[in-house]
Order: sequence, then C-alpha cells, then structure tokens
Amino acid sequence: MKRIPLVLVAVALVSSSPAAQQPSNPKFDALAALVETKMREYQVPGVALGILDNGVITSRGWGATNVNDARPVTAETVFPIASISKTFAATMVMRLVEQGKLDLKAPVRKYLPEFKVRDDSVARDVTIWNLLTHTAGWEGQVSGPDRGEDTLRNFVATVMPDLMQVAPPTAAWSYNNAGFSVSGRVIEAVTGTSINRAIFDLVFQPLGLEHAGTTSGDFIVQRFAAGHTTRDGKTTLQRPFSASTSVTAGGVGLCMTDLLAYARFHMGDGTAANGERVLKRESLEQMRAPQLRKQGTDDEIGLAWHIRRVGPVRTFGHGGTLGGHILLLEIVPERNFAIAILTNANTGWRLIQDVEREALSSFLGAAYAANQAIAHRGLVETIPSVQPLAQQPDPAPYLGTYARPSNSYVVRLEGGKLIVQDRPNGGGTPRDFPVAFYGPDRLVVTDGSDRGQSIEFIRDAAGRVNWIRVVGRAAVRTS
Repeated sequence: MKRIPLVLVAVALVSSSPAAQQPSNPKFDALAALVETKMREYQVPGVALGILDNGVITSRGWGATNVNDARPVTAETVFPIASISKTFAATMVMRLVEQGKLDLKAPVRKYLPEFKVRDDSVARDVTIWNLLTHTAGWEGQVSGPDRGEDTLRNFVATVMPDLMQVAPPTAAWSYNNAGFSVSGRVIEAVTGTSINRAIFDLVFQPLGLEHAGTTSGDFIVQRFAAGHTTRDGKTTLQRPFSASTSVTAGGVGLCMTDLLAYARFHMGDGTAANGERVLKRESLEQMRAPQLRKQGTDDEIGLAWHIRRVGPVRTFGHGGTLGGHILLLEIVPERNFAIAILTNANTGWRLIQDVEREALSSFLGAAYAANQAIAHRGLVETIPSVQPLAQQPDPAPYLGTYARPSNSYVVRLEGGKLIVQDRPNGGGTPRDFPVAFYGPDRLVVTDGSDRGQSIEFIRDAAGRVNWIRVVGRAAVRTS
C-alpha cells in the first residue's frame, strides 16, 4: 500500500444549547495550537481533544487515523479508550447496586461461588469494593485469551486461581486490571448476559452513546483510529490491532462526542440527555468519594476514579494505554469542567501531560505544585516540577529485591548513588534507573528517558518498607 504523507488536518465542532453558544473560544484555540505543536514534537499521527466548560462542548480532531491510509480524525472518530473503560465497569456496578442485585461490600464469592485465588483467605473475603478500588492485592497486570462470550468465565477459572498475591487486601494500593476483569464476570453472573450485552443495556443505550462498542466487529464499521509506534524518529502502524479481551478492564471504544456525553452525565444529576433516570445523584457522588489514599502519594482512589487535588480544584480522572493508543478523561465537577484527550501513538502520553496541565491552568487557574506526587492513572506520568531533598535519607531500609511475576526491582547503592534496576524474569536486558528521594518514601528518576517518573515505597503495618510501586504497580520485598 502506498504510504500517504501525514499532514495535520483540523476538524472543529462546537455544540451547546443556543443560550450558551460561543462562536469562538480563545482558551480552546490556544490549547489547539499547543496540540499541533506537540503532535509534531512527539510525532503523534492523530489527536482528538474535547473540552466541556460550563455546559459548552468544544472538540476538534487533528491528523490521521492511520499513517498508511490518512483519513482525518474528527469528533466522531472511534478510539479504543483502554483503561478509561474501568469507569464504565463501575458505572455498571452502581446501576446493579441500585437495582438491588449487587452489594459493594459483599464478598465476590456471593456472586461467584467458585471464585479462587492462590490465597484462600483472600478468595473468601475479597469484596466487590476491593475490585473497584484496586485493593485486592493480587498481581494485576494479567489477561486471558479471547474466548468470545466465555472470555471472562475462562479468565476467572484458569488465570485467577494461581495468581501471585503481592499484598494483603488494602495493604499496598496497586493498579489492578485483573480485579476489573473479575468485576466483569460478576456483572455477567448477576445479569445473566454477556459483558458485551450488559454494557450496552446498562450504559451505552441509556446514555445514547451511538458510536460505543466493545469488539473489533464494532470498531471496523466506524471511522477508527489505528494505533502507532514511534521509535528512533520513525512512526509505523501497529499491526495487528487487538481489542482488549476484558471489556471491564479496557475493552470499550467510542468517539470524542460520546466520551464528552459520558463525562457530562458523570458531572450531572444521574439523568441522561433525554431525561431518563440512569443513576441517582448520590450514586455518582459515591463513585467520586475518596475510598482510601494511595500509600506513598497524596492521591486517593474512588470507585474507579483516580482523585487528585491540583491547586484549588479536585480532579477525577482515568487514563488508558492499549496497542499504540494513549488516552485521558478528566472531570472537575465542582467547576463543571471536563477534558478528554485521545491519541493514536505510543508517544501520546507526553502530549497528554502537556495539554492536560495547560488546560487546567488556563481554564481553571489550577497548577501542579513543585514535588507534587503523581500516581498512576492508566498512563505514564511524570512530575512536572521536582526538587530532590537536600538531605537524602539513609538508604539502608530500602535496599533489596522486590518481586512481581513478570519482573523484579533491585534497589542498590552504586558509587554512592541510589539505583533501581528493573530486571525481567526469564531473560531480557535489565534497565537501571538513577533515583533520588524527593519526599518521604518517594523517589524520582533523575536521568534518562524516564526522567521525572515517580516511584513510591510502601510500608507494612509495622512500619517496615515492604513494597515498591513503579508505574502504579506494586512489587513485594523478597530480600
């Protein structure tokens, strides 16, 4: 196929009630100029940006859906939103709670009597609440094969029983795809339908999300943004595209128009655009209520929403990473504001960081503080401004090896400098990260391509350092 040169193509869409119509938006225009600059800088083929500000939606697309077949990105271009799907899972759960079919604090075994994990006490006691707050404690970065409508049933039956327990429930917050996959199987069990049907009945159809889907078959009939990988200055199409096998962990795809309608719903009173009651306002507020603090950070977790205070406002967000797509949805209900950024390149996280922070500053007057801890929200993040401690703590309590199924982290001193080494299990080249403390139990990578990335240590109930968390995932001390 002949390669079509990639050009920036902008398509704008402004929609609101007639009373709120704004023919121009200087703040959005400035943000749009930043998007164009960052697309070139980071070699991102396509971007969709949407802002909901006091009832007015402004969205725009740039670039191409596919570098080999350059169709312009628009507000109706469908992107796989990856882990933003977790908020859809929680929305489904809350609908079932209101219907009396689920109890957040009930054990998973109430709905899945056959449920097993390696630690039987965890299998007995872990709750629906643990699944939605990433606090079950087992290794979370796992998935199962596509088995059609039996995918989640097979995952729970064949993957979960021997999954490593990294920490007791709630002891060490750790981003957990597996927990959300289990939540999907619970939803199937209580609705008696496949997860694909359940999400259509409980969320897509009631909210009028016309472009939303969960399978490659859904996506292929849409204007779809294909994923790309940029390495060594070259951007290539990522082949093949594989939709997530877990709808509730990362399998939803939809367009910017639908995503902003979803954001509007989550900041509203629980009614859809057509006036239909979908959730009580109290249920939406419960999803945003802090459930616990992520140890080693200043962030909190709600029911799927990641909660962070930025300057004067509290933000609720979720990002996503899947197959050459990086994405973000963030809402600020107290200011009736939302931003969504969808990109189709593995370098899109850099653009998202720059654009999100500028949007919060220009629209809300909210700025990240120096040394503000940034926890994982489904995409790579770094600290905007960091100053290591002038007096570094004694490294002795932190030195050692910390394990996960896929890799281990070795924390050591070398030439008087602290190093975190990422060592893949079963071969592969270890990577060394020079680090320094910028706060209690908090590290920052000081050099290299991951410079600015935060790493956190987590202590056990006795106050001993027992876990390290890198990109949101915890590993447990073994020595």
